[in-house]
Amino acid sequence: MKIGLGLYRRMLDRQHYDFAAQAGCTHVVAHLTDYTEGTESPHPLEDPLWTREGMAALAKDVRAAGLELAAIENFDPRLWHDVLIDGPRRREQMEVLKRIVADAGSAGIPVIGYNFSIAGVVGRTRGPFARGGAISVGMDGTDDTPMAAGEVWGMIYDPEAKGTLPPATHEQLWDRVTRFLAELLPVAEESGVRLAAHPDDPPMPVLRGQPRLVYQHWMYQRLMDLHAGEANAIELCVGSLAEMTKGDLYETVERFASQGRVAYVHLRNVVGTVPYYREVFIDEGDVDIPRVIDILENAGFDGVVVPDHTPTMSCDAGWHAGMAYALGYIRGVLQGRE
Repeated sequence: MKIGLGLYRRMLDRQHYDFAAQAGCTHVVAHLTDYTEGTESPHPLEDPLWTREGMAALAKDVRAAGLELAAIENFDPRLWHDVLIDGPRRREQMEVLKRIVADAGSAGIPVIGYNFSIAGVVGRTRGPFARGGAISVGMDGTDDTPMAAGEVWGMIYDPEAKGTLPPATHEQLWDRVTRFLAELLPVAEESGVRLAAHPDDPPMPVLRGQPRLVYQHWMYQRLMDLHAGEANAIELCVGSLAEMTKGDLYETVERFASQGRVAYVHLRNVVGTVPYYREVFIDEGDVDIPRVIDILENAGFDGVVVPDHTPTMSCDAGWHAGMAYALGYIRGVLQGRE
């Protein structure tokens, strides 16, 4: 099993690559979208990082730091908003996604993670939820605020749109992801790329009036059953699975690792389930992290494990300290098995 670090767009630089290597990582998972800047960031169709040359250059920079680029995580909402809401530009945007997947394969990037969600990651609150009052995130009830027209994933892609986004049904969302995979998976298979589905975060049936796709454990299997090929994979987010109200976390990890469906793993710890939970340090929550790692290794998983979130520690480099703590813990568990 390999250890990786997830880096946001603003962190894709040599300083963060060196930090990852120093903390014992061998791989990087890269976010090409900066959600904090929203529409102020370059449009992905005008951004060289979303081209074959840009992705190849990114992989080369990561490799120059002694690491490998394991995956790109998430499409920019401005690239596929009409795929998610079944809008008028769906066909055009699917062609763009096909080009990106093919380009990623040409650049030697083996995985693209995605989260087929209209509302995206929403409904979280921040506070001193972790040990020692470390700042982390959690959830304190549902978010029923209607989404604006021209918005997906918390990002406004059309500031001229008026009103609110009409709610979809769960059946409509499943129809959309079925068509999405039917069109994109053949390109992924030909390009040597796996499409890795992230479960809903937070895993609620509905948020902001919009349905969610994978908010219980069994729904992951429904998604995998849509296509038997190796390219149809999952981004196994242990924290999101632990926040779900039904299903056995350890059975789910064993099932998909044994099926060879796990492209890579997000590893974090939580206390509680939706709609009330807290993200905590990797060694203090409801999840038995060493047990999860044992299950993965016994099932033959040899992919990348990433601590996707961590509490921010009380120092000048709180994110770095929190990540170093999580990475050190994971490394210690893995070395203890040798």
